Amino acid sequence: MQAERYFGTYARFETASKREAAALLGADNLVGDMFEIVFETEADTSVAWLRNRFGGMIGYFDTETSRTLNVLSARGWNLHAILSFVAFSDSPKPGYYWGQAALLCFDKKYKQAFDIFLKNISKRLAGGVRPDISLGEQGIEKVIESGGVWTPKDTVKLPPKEEGTAIVKDSRKFSEKLIEQSRQGNKGCYAASWVLLLGIVALILFSLKTCGVI
Repeated sequence: MQAERYFGTYARFETASKREAAALLGADNLVGDMFEIVFETEADTSVAWLRNRFGGMIGYFDTETSRTLNVLSARGWNLHAILSFVAFSDSPKPGYYWGQAALLCFDKKYKQAFDIFLKNISKRLAGGVRPDISLGEQGIEKVIESGGVWTPKDTVKLPPKEEGTAIVKDSRKFSEKLIEQSRQGNKGCYAASWVLLLGIVALILFSLKTCGVI
């Protein structure tokens, strides 16, 4: 545990069913979104789950990660997760969706600085950049001393490509950025997002008509 006041890593999560997988692909779960970490007891074991801002349970972590998060939660630390990427693997059949989340946990004494740090990491992940959040003693000090403004220059690569596995999304598309800004009250972006979506629908219909499908 980094200096016993901060813990940061990228951790894999799994989806429990097609329902969670479908939600994970939608606009309610964008790369860079922050998730709440909650615990559910399953077969006498406490499992850490990701819950999005709309209350949806999206995926769960393995036993080791869940155990670590449980320990940090028992200490009273703040636990946060940020969506890094979503992937699909075709084996075992019929295939399944999974992903990675950036886990950032810290002592509540440093909440003010790390809350700002969280937002900055979220923005970089949304842009397709994976900062090295493991930090170290010097990195932790820089975050605290800068009030959360400092972020690490080092990055972490995506997992090695495996046969039958594809990264579905690892950054925010332009349309997703518009949707997110409209949610934050930007009326211009809200209108633009609808224009964009209607344009896409019109293009699809035109293509189908041209091909004689409709």
